[in-house]
Amino acid sequence: MFKVIKKDKNSKARTGIFETSHNSLKTPSFFPVATQAAVKGLNVREIEEIGIDGLLVNAYHLYVRPGTEVIKKCGGLHKFMGFNKTIITDSGGYQIFSLEKLRKVTDEGVSFQSHVDGKSLFLAPEDVIKIQLDLRSDVAVPLDECVKYPVTYEEAQIACDRTIAWAAKSKVFFDANNSGKQLFFAISQGSVHKDLRKKCLDSLLDLKIDGLCVGGLSVGEPTDLRYNTLDFISQYAGDDKLRYFMGYGLPHDILEAVSFGVDLFDCVVPTRFARTGTVFTKEGVIVVRNSPYINDERPLDSECLCYVCKNFSRAYLRHLVNVNEILAVNLLAYHNIFWYKHFMDNIKKAIEEDRFLQFKKEFLSRFIHA
Repeated sequence: MFKVIKKDKNSKARTGIFETSHNSLKTPSFFPVATQAAVKGLNVREIEEIGIDGLLVNAYHLYVRPGTEVIKKCGGLHKFMGFNKTIITDSGGYQIFSLEKLRKVTDEGVSFQSHVDGKSLFLAPEDVIKIQLDLRSDVAVPLDECVKYPVTYEEAQIACDRTIAWAAKSKVFFDANNSGKQLFFAISQGSVHKDLRKKCLDSLLDLKIDGLCVGGLSVGEPTDLRYNTLDFISQYAGDDKLRYFMGYGLPHDILEAVSFGVDLFDCVVPTRFARTGTVFTKEGVIVVRNSPYINDERPLDSECLCYVCKNFSRAYLRHLVNVNEILAVNLLAYHNIFWYKHFMDNIKKAIEEDRFLQFKKEFLSRFIHA
C-alpha cells in the first residue's frame, strides 16, 4: 500500500510508492480536486494526458447530488467518471462543519441542513463510510471534527476525543463491509496541542489504518505553530504510513510540508486560480487577464512543456479571459494542473538526488507567491 523509497539526507523529505487497486504512484504527489466528480475546466482525457495519478472527490456532495444510489448503479465512481486511476473520497466533514449555523454535532454524528435544498440530514460515522463504500473509491476517509484556530484547549480536546471515537466506529464498519479493495485513512486532530496530537495518533495507529490524514491545520493558526505541529506528527506517525495533508496546496506551503515528511496533497487552488485568470509560472503567480499582457507574445512559462505554453501567447489567453470565453478556463486550468505535476516531479527528483533543501531555496528565491 505504501513504502518509503528514499529519504533526503538533510531534511525529513522522502519519496515513496503508494499502491491502490487502480494504480501505483510515486510520492510526494498532488491530487487535483474533483468535488462533484469533475475537475473544473478539464475532462478526464486531459487529466490523463497531463499524467495525473489520482483525484480527490467529495463524498458529501455526491451523497446530496446525484445520490450514491445513482453512482452505485452506474458501477461505482470510477465508471461514473470514466477515470481509472486512484480516487480518494473525502468524508465531507469539513464542508459540513463549515455550515456553522446549519448543523449540530453530537457524539452520535452530525445533524445539518443540506446546502442545496435545506433538507434536514443526519450522518453517523458509519453512514459516512457506507456512502464511500457504495461509491467504491480507492480510499475512504472517516468523519472527523475539525475546529478552527483560535480554539480553547477544552474545545480541541472534545473534538480530538470525538474524532478518535468516530474513527473507531468507522473502522469497525469498514472492516465488516469492505470488499478488500478499498483502503482506510484516518484523520489526525488535536489543533496545535502536542499532547492531544500524540493521543490522537496513538489511537488511530492502533486501529491498523492504511494511511494518515493531517487535519486541523491551515485553519487560521500561525505558520510557526503549523510547522511545529507537522514536525511533531512526523516524529510519531511512523515511516510506514502515508501522510496526507488534505486541502493544502500553494507551492511554498507544499515545499514546507514536504520538508516535514508529508507525502500527499490536494487543493482547489490550480483550477480556482484558473477561473480568475491567474496562472503559475517559474517566477511566480501572474494574473494574465491584466493589461500588461495585452501585447505579450510569450508563453505563460518559457520552461513549461504543456500544450498551452507550446501553442498560445499570453496576449491570446488574456483576450480569451477578458471576453469571457469558456475556452480560457479550460486552457488555464490545463496549464496550472500540468505545472503542478511538473513541480511535484521536480520535488521527487531533488529528494532522490539529496538536494531537496537546495531546490527549495532556489525555488522560493524566485517564486513570487499569491
